[in-house]
Amino acid sequence: MDCVARAQSALPTRRTVFGGRAREGRPVVTMAIIALCLVAYVVLRAADARVPLVFVPFAGESEPYRFLSAAFLHGGFLHLAVNMYALWIVGSVLEPALGRWRFAALYLVSAVGGSVGVLLFASPYEIEWITPVVGASGAVFGLFGAVGLALRRLGRDTTQILVLIVINTVIGFTIPNIAWQAHLGGLVTGALLAAAYVYAPRSRQTATGVAATVLVALVVVALAVAKYAIT
Repeated sequence: MDCVARAQSALPTRRTVFGGRAREGRPVVTMAIIALCLVAYVVLRAADARVPLVFVPFAGESEPYRFLSAAFLHGGFLHLAVNMYALWIVGSVLEPALGRWRFAALYLVSAVGGSVGVLLFASPYEIEWITPVVGASGAVFGLFGAVGLALRRLGRDTTQILVLIVINTVIGFTIPNIAWQAHLGGLVTGALLAAAYVYAPRSRQTATGVAATVLVALVVVALAVAKYAIT
């Protein structure tokens, strides 16, 4: 057994085209995110239990954890089901391609980017400043952007993902109580980060991925800080 283990460890690590470690089995990061959202929905269904975790622009400066925590909360079962279905469909393809840490970083940074999008379009003199926002839509839109870029990088047809983005964008603008700002913020954030992941030189994919993750996260935080500074 020791000889087998040593022989396996000596083998080169298989990588995907985007530099992620090639793994067999299910997309565990995607499943973990879905599980967290389900647990949060069941445990925090009472409105007062969710209040400290939802994102509200006026509270984000003093309680910055809300920028991320809101992405694991949902307003109702339909809201949860739609987002989790989209996450499973996209995550089951994107996570194996990018690798676990890139996918997790993409999801989390896009989630924060979605909340920042809400903040940037909110005014302290309007109702949006005190309107709570929840949902994984910002992060999911970040994944949409990433899938589109990955398909384009591989020379695949991107028509379906573009149509999906357009349909969801139109829904966000036409149906009340949907935060299109979060969709836009997540989409832009995810696309920027994914561009670095999928177009990185093959010899420097890991270094480029780490640097891009840190840089995009810092830009997102800087935008939030600047917004609060001028309000």
